[in-house]
Amino acid sequence: MTTTEFPSAAAQAAAAAALVEDASGKDITTVWSVPEDLAATAEIRTRQSGIAAGLPVVAEVFAQVDPEVKVEPAVADGARPADGQVLVHLSGSARSLITGERTALNFLRRMCGIATLTDRYVQAVAGTRARILDTRKTAPGLRALDKYAVTAGGGHNHRLDLAAMVLPKENHIAAAGGVTAAIEAVRRGMARTGQTVESDVEVQTVTQAAEALDAGARWITLDNMPVADIEQVVKVRAGRADASRILLEASGTLSLDTVLAIAGTGLDLISVGALTHSAPALDLTMLLTTGPVPCPR
Repeated sequence: MTTTEFPSAAAQAAAAAALVEDASGKDITTVWSVPEDLAATAEIRTRQSGIAAGLPVVAEVFAQVDPEVKVEPAVADGARPADGQVLVHLSGSARSLITGERTALNFLRRMCGIATLTDRYVQAVAGTRARILDTRKTAPGLRALDKYAVTAGGGHNHRLDLAAMVLPKENHIAAAGGVTAAIEAVRRGMARTGQTVESDVEVQTVTQAAEALDAGARWITLDNMPVADIEQVVKVRAGRADASRILLEASGTLSLDTVLAIAGTGLDLISVGALTHSAPALDLTMLLTTGPVPCPR
């Protein structure tokens, strides 16, 4: 499910919406206080170390504010800038630079923050077989950018949306009449529509996990299970002839303090909603320097 390609179309749409939200075409403070013909340069710098992500969004924001603004990234997405390091050089109309500043920083701070938190989880489970996944707990309208930031931090993407794969969860299972019933209903749906998509099933207990295995599930998410229960499910899988074809994933209330113990059980995947719903923004700033010549218009 993972893609590391920058989502250009999503960035264009998100930047447009953000600039409309900020009324960038009616920046009265800048128009009234900054000379129209003033040229300037600027730098976006870090105020703390982290992982860079979302640099192409900066270019997209300023392209929509003023196509004549030049945006030159100093690092690439996935880089590890130190505190005080320059991420982006900009030059052009001082008015345009100032008008686009907050929107560009909002995107970049969020995406760098997601990448930085993802990297911490990835490093926490280094040496185990577990891969860190994101979830659909993303900011509305920013999912593609949020998930791209996860990959910049070394993580992997779970399903992008509800059409990307099948994943019966607790409420689906309750409505279907149980784990086996839900799995069989999904199979009938695939056969009826002629669609073949990846399928996962979420369970809450060791008993449900065993039922899913017996029903032929090939991807099982163990939701909010204690480490001891996860270990038990991993052992049950190991005893099956088809063990190598079965993925086990952990989800639920996870933290940097507990993720290594979960990874140490021998499961394959750990999905962490906090990567996108609770990542602290990376502290960044944009500093402007006025130029010695008028800005051409």
